[in-house]
Amino acid sequence: MRIGVRVPPCRPATEVAAFAADVEAAGFDTLYVPDSQLLWRDSYLTLFAAALRTTTLGLGTAVSNVVTRHPSVVASLCRTVAEEASGRFFLGLGVGHSSVEPVGLRPSTQADLRAGIDQIRRLVAGDEVDGARMRDPHPDIPVHVAATGPRNLRLAGELADGAILLSGVAPAPLSRAVELVREAGRDPEITVSAYAMVTDDLRRDARVLKPICAGIAQRGGRTALAAAGIDVDVPADIPGVYPDLVHAEDWDHAVDVCAQWISDDDAVAFASTFCLFGTPEDIVDRIEQAGRLGATAIFLQHVGSYDLPERLVADFADRVQPLR
Repeated sequence: MRIGVRVPPCRPATEVAAFAADVEAAGFDTLYVPDSQLLWRDSYLTLFAAALRTTTLGLGTAVSNVVTRHPSVVASLCRTVAEEASGRFFLGLGVGHSSVEPVGLRPSTQADLRAGIDQIRRLVAGDEVDGARMRDPHPDIPVHVAATGPRNLRLAGELADGAILLSGVAPAPLSRAVELVREAGRDPEITVSAYAMVTDDLRRDARVLKPICAGIAQRGGRTALAAAGIDVDVPADIPGVYPDLVHAEDWDHAVDVCAQWISDDDAVAFASTFCLFGTPEDIVDRIEQAGRLGATAIFLQHVGSYDLPERLVADFADRVQPLR
């Protein structure tokens, strides 16, 4: 089971690259960099800087999109990073919520994703697309699709080299997602994204997940939450939390706001069911369970968007990895 960590480009690229070297030294396999142009620095430039500071660490977007960036632009960026990363780079693509919605655009449809994947692959392979081709192509860049709903899970299984599952490590939804990805009869890589924290006091620390839980409810995830005993109805618009619940700039304020819908018990249930929150032993057990259910990689996320996951990386390296 490969273990990776999400690192938002929340500091200058050279500083994030230096942290990428620390992530590699700590024994992680993969660095995932999100792509939202208003929230952070550019993901591809950050990944290029990280490529210069690392030698074995896998590097990928988590995730980019084909709305704010034309597929030909994505192809050129991928080629540029992949040339430096010596086969370590992969492209993670999704519908682009946090990139497109703040600038008044709509997330990708499934047709958009399908067409974008095809164009990117053909361009980096040196093929013509609508009569044009890219000089100095760089073929065989893996494409992973981030998905939650059945249609995009099936798309990932049909077309992609890998699927990035955004529903956490809860056994029932994870099993169902793996089943949908594999319906096409292929066996792509399956990466499971999960919020993580090493803690000996789950009730104290789980409350930081309230905005995440509320954000999932906002985006159509009430049924999945209900399976864990979390029955909430969160309004679509919550004034005073910018830019949104999952990427709130003032996290403590977002936690307090979301407390009107998400109780402490709900937060504990969410942490225990969907996340990798708990003691090192708890976390190892859940990682191994995810592997038995079909995951080939784990993508750790810390809570927060504007700081580096320094504590998570250190705790995981010092307290979790020795148990695996």
